[in-house]
Amino acid sequence: MVDPGSVVSALKQARDRRTAPLVLELDLTDGVVETPPADPVAAILSMRRTHLRDVLDGLRRARSDSRVRALVVKITGGIGLAMAQELREAVTAVREAGKLTVAWAETFGEGGRGTVPYYLASAFDKVYLQPTGEVGLTGIALEEPFFAGALEKLRVQPQFAKRHEYKTMANTFMEKAYTPEHEESSQRLVASLGEQITAGIAAARDLPADRVRELTDRGPLLAAEALEAGLVDRLGYRDEVYAELREQVGENAMLRYVARYNRTHSLPRRLPQPGKQEVVALISGHGPIRLGRSGRGGPLPTQGTAMGSDTIGAALRAAVKDDRVKAIVFRVNSPGGSAVASDAIWREVVLARKAGKPVIVSMGNVAASGGYYVSMAADTIVAQPGTITGSIGVVVGKAVVNGLLDRVGVGLGTVAEGEHARMFSSTKDFSESEWERVNASLDQIYDDFTRKVAEGRELSRERVHELARGRVWTGADAKEHGLVDELGGLDLALDLARKKGGLAADAPVRSYPHTSPFERLRPPESSEDRTAANARFDGWGSLGGLAARLGLPAAGPLTLPGTWEIR
Repeated sequence: MVDPGSVVSALKQARDRRTAPLVLELDLTDGVVETPPADPVAAILSMRRTHLRDVLDGLRRARSDSRVRALVVKITGGIGLAMAQELREAVTAVREAGKLTVAWAETFGEGGRGTVPYYLASAFDKVYLQPTGEVGLTGIALEEPFFAGALEKLRVQPQFAKRHEYKTMANTFMEKAYTPEHEESSQRLVASLGEQITAGIAAARDLPADRVRELTDRGPLLAAEALEAGLVDRLGYRDEVYAELREQVGENAMLRYVARYNRTHSLPRRLPQPGKQEVVALISGHGPIRLGRSGRGGPLPTQGTAMGSDTIGAALRAAVKDDRVKAIVFRVNSPGGSAVASDAIWREVVLARKAGKPVIVSMGNVAASGGYYVSMAADTIVAQPGTITGSIGVVVGKAVVNGLLDRVGVGLGTVAEGEHARMFSSTKDFSESEWERVNASLDQIYDDFTRKVAEGRELSRERVHELARGRVWTGADAKEHGLVDELGGLDLALDLARKKGGLAADAPVRSYPHTSPFERLRPPESSEDRTAANARFDGWGSLGGLAARLGLPAAGPLTLPGTWEIR
């Protein structure tokens, strides 16, 4: 016997799900995934994480959805500066649409960095902080190690050459402290990022910039101090934040994660459409650049993804061949890597444009060195002010470990046929003729790199050389110097692609290469097949084993040293 009361209750719940006010939630504890990784293991590990496209699309949809009354976000330190700027733009648009936006945190940097998390929170209508938390607004700093002294004690002799003085990877191993050019570049980078953060907080919290700088110099601030200074609006625990939120939007409001909201409400648009539906292709390239296919950047799942030239090339070719694709957005988040792989991807971007498909590059947290190389041929380059970009230069070399081997009593016997057979061996110095080959390679790569920058950016070779020389720029400075075209995020890039492709403002976006689970398992039919990207190579070529032993970037010579996400 069916209980009539249960039926009525179920019907009421179903109706409420369709009609009740919504409060959208976003939890940044685990960060935001740019795109599902190509590597199966990493893809499985990221399944439960929040994806950037879902967040941006969901917040865009929420702006015009009368059911959505508010957005509440738990903010932690899991995202980089450029990503924070992307989310700030999306949140600001939600605010301007009349929705209440609330940020809350247990702390902004407990015993750690809180500047970027607080910078993101400042864009919301209300900022809540747990009473025992802090606002770790302490500014921006770079700490860059120099190993020359340690290598000297180990009797390891680094032998590197670079183009040019601002290409700092070699300095990491060849110097004991900053060179003047290295310090100049790093100081300007920190200054630009600090200016952006100060200006953003000042505008959002209605404070003078000088006051924000004064508070930054005092930081980290205790919860009560932050409240008194006007950096937060209320001290409270999670339950108090949500209770006050419901008081404002209604007790019957339903909570829904932004990603879940987006997927649920976009289902009708994902169903097959009658006729030929024109789309924007979204191609994502993340991690160090290497020859072969995309996948994990190292043997461990925690080492992140790598951008493979085969995978990206296949994706671009698939988008070009698809008549439904009217424009391409290439999302780049990479510190660079293999020069040859970068050039192969660059060529596919050029061919896509020649085929009549506009290409818009959207830069993430980092798109520098090889990451800039693969971007420079696009119709339009979009970067966030805090994106790390540029680094137009090249470095190559090796560390000679003979002294270390002698010190630990390791003998080495060698035989060789060919003058340069041991050129990349870590147990001999470069000979004069080998140095000639190294420098010829550096000159060739740098000349080719800067020539293509000049062509793609419509700048003189002289001007490009002034901006290049290995120097790293923020997105804000890069735009001022003509290395990027627009400041903004993925949403802006997609809008520009729709316009250049002659599409409607709400034209759908489709990820490429789009392959079914079956296609991923079957062997490729030819090198033109989308599943053909199987080969894997090391970006350092013959130096691959040595690079791994020395902790050098495995991706190759067009690489930024160290970690460049500003958090």
